[in-house]
Amino acid sequence: MMRLFVAVQPPPDALDELRSATAAMRSAHPDLRWTRPDQWHLTLGFLGDVGDETRADLAARLGRAAAKHPPMRLAMHGAGRFGDRVLWTRIAGDVAALGRLAASVQAAARRAGIDVEGRPYRPHLTLARGREGASLRPRVDELTGFVGSTWTAHDLHLVCSHLGAGPGRTSRYEALASWPLTGS
Repeated sequence: MMRLFVAVQPPPDALDELRSATAAMRSAHPDLRWTRPDQWHLTLGFLGDVGDETRADLAARLGRAAAKHPPMRLAMHGAGRFGDRVLWTRIAGDVAALGRLAASVQAAARRAGIDVEGRPYRPHLTLARGREGASLRPRVDELTGFVGSTWTAHDLHLVCSHLGAGPGRTSRYEALASWPLTGS
């Protein structure tokens, strides 16, 4: 069994912009559990624990899904929050196309026999998680003016999350497979 998710990876220059925009805030607010910049991504579907036989079927289905979607222009800007639990940056650009890709990913997972959550897709990149009693509203306000450059998402990635195997007992991510978004 492997704990899997499917994601789009912003390019290094876009991640560097976001890292610069959040650097002061990260050091000023150690009360938050900040995600590591080397793990930043846009999750399209969280799949949970998946067995080897299912993973092979899933990979084939994800490859076909990627081939149906063209590359998309995206950007990161501003911030939002899910209550006081998660601080994130917004995604702008071809978000409707990103939503269709997420729907295809979830359909591929369901067809491979994987239970996926049915809640609506909300494109974002997670920056931090709140600790008990921390307020994320001021952090959202601090990032209101952030506007990242536009970039193109070219690939879809199947990623394994190794819980507790990263620095400081964080998760370590391992890309298992990638497929180009070709729109054919």
